[in-house]
Amino acid sequence: QLQLVESGGGLVQPGGSLTLSCAASGFTLDDYAIGWFRQAPGKEREGVICISRSGEGISYADSAKGRFTISRDKAKSTVYLQMNSLKPDDTAVYYCAAAHEPYYFCSARRGDYPYWGQGTQVTVSS
Repeated sequence: QLQLVESGGGLVQPGGSLTLSCAASGFTLDDYAIGWFRQAPGKEREGVICISRSGEGISYADSAKGRFTISRDKAKSTVYLQMNSLKPDDTAVYYCAAAHEPYYFCSARRGDYPYWGQGTQVTVSS
């Protein structure tokens, strides 16, 4: 059974940084495009950033561009979301999702990802 597990969330002050991890159980992430999504209270889940199988990262959320980066560690079969200069508006549950798609595939659409983690809470507050 394919499972994704996010970790690294928590409480951070505005301007701080966090690194979220997405690890796989039952498969290797190398064969999948990985997207990070977030859902704030009362809002739709939105695509933030993704990384293709080729290793190219694409940011989708305007608010995250220039502050969030995504990377892979193939040896650990883990994808990371590095978040810098965090703002209160970044407060949300963050989810990683996987899609077994062509080499350069990346997407911000929820429906393109059949596999999802349980989410990790990120709270940005002083």
